[in-house]
Amino acid sequence: VKSHHAMASAMKNTTKAMMKMNKAVNAPAISKMMAEFERENMKSEMMQEIMGEMLDDALEEPGDEEQTDQIVSQVLDEIGISFGEEIPLGPALGSGTQAVASEPGKISVAAGGTDGSNGASGGNGSSNNNGGGGGNSALDDLEARLNNLNRDD
Repeated sequence: VKSHHAMASAMKNTTKAMMKMNKAVNAPAISKMMAEFERENMKSEMMQEIMGEMLDDALEEPGDEEQTDQIVSQVLDEIGISFGEEIPLGPALGSGTQAVASEPGKISVAAGGTDGSNGASGGNGSSNNNGGGGGNSALDDLEARLNNLNRDD
C-alpha cells in the first residue's frame, strides 16, 4: 500500500510539471518558428551557391579551359585512352541487324551482327567470318582469340 501511495504521489508531481511546461511552451509558435528558420536556411544556401558560382566565373581565366583539356588529354594518353580513335570492328553476333558501309573498304556492323549465330563457336573451333569484313588480319586475330576463350569455358 505504501508503494502505491508513493507511485500516485510521483505521478501527481509529474502531471503538475507537464502542465507547467505546456503553459510555458507554445508548441504552434515553435513549429512556426522552425518552418521560418528552414525557409531562411534554404534561401541562405541558394545565395551561397549562387555567390560561389559567380566568384568562380569571375575568377576564371580565359586559358583555364584549354589548360584543363590539355591536362585531361595528357592523363588519358598516359593510360592509353584516346577519344579520336575508331572502335575496331568485332566479330558479328546475333541476327536481324544490317551491315552498313561507312567508308570505302570498311564495314560497320551493328551489335547483333548479320550471320545469325550467337557468337559461340559450338566447340568446333572454326572461325566464323560472315559479315566481318573478309580478310582483315586484325579481325581474324580477334575472332581467333574469342574462339579460344569460348573453348576454355
